[in-house]
Amino acid sequence: MKKSLKPMNLAGLVLVSALTFTACSEDETTTEEIFTDAEVITSTELQYSDESEQMSDEIAEIAEDVYVSDELSVTSKGTYFSDYLPDCVTVTTVATDTTKEKTIDFGEGCELRNGNVLSGIIKLSYALDMEAASKSITLELENFTFNSVAIEGGASILRVRSNDNGNPQSTATRNYSASWPDGETASFSGTRTREWIEGFGTGFWGDNVFLITGNGTFTNKAGNVWAKTVTTPLRREMSCRFIVSGVLEISRNDATASLDFGDGSCDAKGVLTKPDGTTEEIFLRRFFKN
Repeated sequence: MKKSLKPMNLAGLVLVSALTFTACSEDETTTEEIFTDAEVITSTELQYSDESEQMSDEIAEIAEDVYVSDELSVTSKGTYFSDYLPDCVTVTTVATDTTKEKTIDFGEGCELRNGNVLSGIIKLSYALDMEAASKSITLELENFTFNSVAIEGGASILRVRSNDNGNPQSTATRNYSASWPDGETASFSGTRTREWIEGFGTGFWGDNVFLITGNGTFTNKAGNVWAKTVTTPLRREMSCRFIVSGVLEISRNDATASLDFGDGSCDAKGVLTKPDGTTEEIFLRRFFKN
């Protein structure tokens, strides 16, 4: 039987967001209890969890953009350019008879188009055959930071050129740990599948649309673990900073809530359904450096 959550005030609700989104301010210090009994999770811990999802998602977006640029340059028999990464990113390639090694270097600090600042290196490794129907890609981080959050770990990505719907698709099995400047630490892992349903091959990042499914766990500094599962695919439109639709389930032991991101409008609203079935509209904001 599911347990009921304690009643939440508006400050607590503001920070319950999606796998990739966070409602926060830089000086947020709220510590309301969201779950009952010994499984206490504060709104601040939810903030760290949501930040971790956004960071791991953006790492995957960067890796996919670099890989797709390579794939299309080969399969389209011509040079392909993407405008996703700014000029401060340096991408180098080392090829052998069977593999390619890509180094994506952000230097000591490179600001992306969405305002996030990254430093360090993302390394990719995959087979040389770019016309294969599917491809395994290894991702590793080296001296990497995301808005001053130090991240270690990597991911194994299965890239499919055409899924059952005829769309490109990437499934990442990821395992990361992070250290925030304030001393907070966490680990987060799971599997995310991103189906590229619009904008593939145009070279313009703003028309790209993805459907995201998957699940993951987040373990905070105290060792508390909670889970998030996408029950209705999340629609990610790169022209909007918010997830525009889809449903996310959030659970800790027997206590479960869900968050509905709406009808496709680009806004910061969502509807939270608590374990007792009651609902409330909440405001969502993404973790951004602005």
